[in-house]
Formats: sequence, structure tokens, C-alpha cells
Amino acid sequence: MIDVVNRSVRAIPNWVLYVVGAVPVIWLYALGFQNALGADPVDAIERNLGLWALWLLIAGLCITPIQRLTPLRLIKLRRPIGVVAFFYVLVHFLTWLVLDVQIPSQIVADIIKRPYVTVGMVALLFLLPLAVTSNNWSIRKLGARWRTVHKLVYPAVLLAGLHMVMQAKGFQLEPLVYLAAIAFLLAMRWMPLSSFRQVFVKR
Repeated sequence: MIDVVNRSVRAIPNWVLYVVGAVPVIWLYALGFQNALGADPVDAIERNLGLWALWLLIAGLCITPIQRLTPLRLIKLRRPIGVVAFFYVLVHFLTWLVLDVQIPSQIVADIIKRPYVTVGMVALLFLLPLAVTSNNWSIRKLGARWRTVHKLVYPAVLLAGLHMVMQAKGFQLEPLVYLAAIAFLLAMRWMPLSSFRQVFVKR
């Protein structure tokens, strides 16, 4: 069964993953234009795009632990997931920029004065070089430096989780769960593999 899953994953063309990944964005905007997202459709689109972006970033972090702890080989999915995650982050940002704030002076003021906006902008800037270099040409050109550049995903995802926690109104458990999951997945990269096997495999 595992072999079938691994072969199926390898057989999926990347373009299919990109097309499927774009569907929720199109669907959200379609609902917004039909006034089906409540009293504030722009806010609903922003929030949902941000949530999808965070889900995808967390999914990308899950691939390495899955490789280490199971026979599943999902490494092929990591680049498409990362690219689609950046797409969601970018559309989330552009929705805020163009449809929400709109006024240039207010945009600058929000970035400077609102900590959650500042944190979100830094996360976006960390993700930008990853998106630009997520291609075979960049891998060949950068060589060993490519892996160093792509370690920026770690602070970027952590900041994305923090961004969601900071913008939550009042106490909300869901953003804290996402932030805890991100911290745990990052910790798995530096803790001995045997520690996690004892927890997840031997029980």
C-alpha cells in the first residue's frame, strides 16, 4: 500500500498540484463577488487566504518528519506546496493592500505601527527568496547555498504563526494550536530521531 502511494505521488505532474492549489483562491473571490461571505467579504477573503497559507506552510514542514518516521516518500510535494503557500501569502497581502487599506500612507503607517502587520511583512520578505529560487535553474546555480537560502522557511513559518496569534481578537485557541504545531515541527529538525521514534513508533 505504501509503495502504491509513493508511486502515485511521484506520478503526479507538478502543474496539476499548482492548478488544484489555486482553486480555493478562485472560489473565495467568486463567493466574495456574489456577496456570499457575509457583511465584510474583503475581511473574510483575507482571513481565509491567510489560513490557507498557514495550513500549506505547516504541511510543508510536515514532509521531513514524515520522511524520517515513516516509509512514505512525499518529498516531491514539498516544492509545489511551498510555491502554492507563497501564492496564498502573496494574494493575502495583495488583498489587504489593494482591497482593504488602499491608501498608500495608511499602508506604510500600518506596517510601522501595527506589530502583527510588521511581523506578517517580515514573514513575506523571508518567503520571497524561497519562491524566486524554487526552480531547477536556481538549484544548479546556487549549489550548496540553495539549502541555506531555503532554511529561511523556518523563521518565516514561525513568524506566520505569530502573525495569526497577534491579530486574533481576544483569546482564541486555534492560532495558539497552529503556533505550537509549528514550534514542535521545527524542534523535530534538531532533536535526535530516536526521541521521536520512542514516542510515535513504540507506543
